Amino acid sequence: MLSLLHIENIAVIERADISFDRGFNVLTGETGAGKSIVIDAISAILGQRAYRDMIRTGTSKASVRAVFTDVPELPWFAENGVEYDPETIIQREVHLDGKNVCRVNGSLVTVTILHKLGIQLINIHGQHDSASLFDESNHLQFLDDFSGNQGLRADYADKYDAVARLRREIDRMSMDEGEKLRRMETLKYQIAEIEKANLTAGEDDELEARRKLLQNSEKIANGLNDAVENLYGGDDTDGAASLLSMAERALARIAKFSDDISGLHERVADLMYQVQDVAELSREVRDDLEYSADELERIESRLDVIHRLRKKYGTTCADIIAFGEKAKQELDEIEFADDHIERLKKKLKKAEKTAWDAAKELRKNRQDAAERLSARILTELAQLDMPKVQFSCVFTEIELANNGADAVAFYMSANVGEALKPMSKVASGGELARIMLAMKNVLAEQDRVNTLIFDEVDTGVSGRAAQKVAEKLKSVARNKQVLCVTHLPQIAAMGDTHLLIAKGEREGRTYTTVTPLDIEGRKRELARIIGGANITETTLKSAEEMLCSEI
Repeated sequence: MLSLLHIENIAVIERADISFDRGFNVLTGETGAGKSIVIDAISAILGQRAYRDMIRTGTSKASVRAVFTDVPELPWFAENGVEYDPETIIQREVHLDGKNVCRVNGSLVTVTILHKLGIQLINIHGQHDSASLFDESNHLQFLDDFSGNQGLRADYADKYDAVARLRREIDRMSMDEGEKLRRMETLKYQIAEIEKANLTAGEDDELEARRKLLQNSEKIANGLNDAVENLYGGDDTDGAASLLSMAERALARIAKFSDDISGLHERVADLMYQVQDVAELSREVRDDLEYSADELERIESRLDVIHRLRKKYGTTCADIIAFGEKAKQELDEIEFADDHIERLKKKLKKAEKTAWDAAKELRKNRQDAAERLSARILTELAQLDMPKVQFSCVFTEIELANNGADAVAFYMSANVGEALKPMSKVASGGELARIMLAMKNVLAEQDRVNTLIFDEVDTGVSGRAAQKVAEKLKSVARNKQVLCVTHLPQIAAMGDTHLLIAKGEREGRTYTTVTPLDIEGRKRELARIIGGANITETTLKSAEEMLCSEI
């Protein structure tokens, strides 16, 4: 659970330390006092987007530090090389230059990696979630989240991928006759041009090496002549081979008198043999060296052919040859496309049947889950003072797609005698808030996230319905840590921990403070929520009665 939140220089909050407890934590305060800033700070340490605009004016960075206790040993820690600690500390800094610095238990992580941890620690439910309930494109995902059918979806996805690959292959091979003829002519020309060149792999490298040799043959011949003379000797000088031979004989005569001299003799003998070998090879290379202007011309001509082909088909002879083989394969496919397409269509028919079988199995799972989801939501709604509501998941079969062959939409009827209609057309704001709370409560049972945050989800709710919403949030808080930003006294009175967000001025600057309230403080805050700024004995009495009934 989230135990401590330390905020520095975020909007109007210069510095705040907020302690949260188990159970039901409520946050109240005047509109604009900064309640949303606290939620933004929590969002930041969960790896959600943070903007430079959130940095307090006059400062260079904003920072948030959160302490989570009783954190399970999630695979995330090992996967990202972060030391696990049941008391996990997350820190994030947002700088004016746009730089973000994120740490988990002292280890630097990216915002993306932090987000993967954040969604496993806290779920934030805000007013925008109502819009997601209106959007029917989200309904299938809601149902799948409740179903826990990851295995069936993965099995279907594999089978659908096979169908998609075959369809793409058939589309690729299907073309009109005019296009087919044009492509065949192009391929035939390319193949003929490459085959006429009669290339071999590596030929270009060999030719370029030979050309380099021929172009520098005079320099090479002169160099080899000098080397042979220096190794063998000339008319007036002894060569290295001769001198080493003389040294070897001199040492050989005295080697028996000393081990050191014997060692020197062996080393000189080795050098002598090596130099003699080099001298002989140098002479052979010199004698074999030939220069032919005709050969150089033929090489230049051949390299010119290869150069033209390189511009079209690849950077090496091997690439050009591979291009030609690929062109032959494509030409063969086009010439026999009709036969190949027929074979692919037979494979596609089998793959589609397999995918449809998987889709139907997935649909059966979803339909069973839809019945359970509807029953659970209706039970939740009854507890939220909506006992007459009807709710149903309506299935429509569609063509095979990434997520199956189902379109799912949530239908409801808020009043007795009214037909089921899409949720967006029948739910009022207050009803939608309760429906969202019911759905979120049901879906929250399926995950292991221990902290839920509800950000003003009570909008449009009042009276008896407000009391029911408060009771539901209190019920959820028996098994999860719940943080709730609210304007309703019924909800505020239910809190186990009550935090007041207040805004004030000091030395020409605006400051927001977060204060945990005792019984007297809670009484005055509830009185303010009930009656506004003018707190009277009557509103204080009402607040006291509300608190006493909940304590």
